[in-house]
Amino acid sequence: MSEYKRPLPQINEYTQEFWQACKENTLLIQTCRKCGNKQWYPRPSCINCGSTEIGWVKASGKGTVYSYTVIRRVVANSPDFQRDIPFIVAEIDLEEGVRIYAKVDGIAPEQVKPGLKVKVDFVQATPEITLYRFVPA
Repeated sequence: MSEYKRPLPQINEYTQEFWQACKENTLLIQTCRKCGNKQWYPRPSCINCGSTEIGWVKASGKGTVYSYTVIRRVVANSPDFQRDIPFIVAEIDLEEGVRIYAKVDGIAPEQVKPGLKVKVDFVQATPEITLYRFVPA
């Protein structure tokens, strides 16, 4: 594995279980135990009812591109992304009804479009951190 030089997620008490699951090639989403609401991104309480009774459920990892942008240049404070130019960042609607933000790989920027079917994929960035991304299904 080559040295990963891009920013890494900051793991905290609300995201620790999510990132541990990524190391096991599993995508999790938060679910409120009180009202059943599913949500992304990880947070301490339900955005629907305010309950702190939050748990995790395994997601299918299947989704559809809702919207996307193609990054074609990198600003001065992010030079480590320069070698990835151009790259795609998208909003993905998961089958579970949650919209998640992610990098999309394995497709040329000219081929991505809303409605594209995608599936989760995992990349080990460091021995401690495995990142999620999406690729065409």
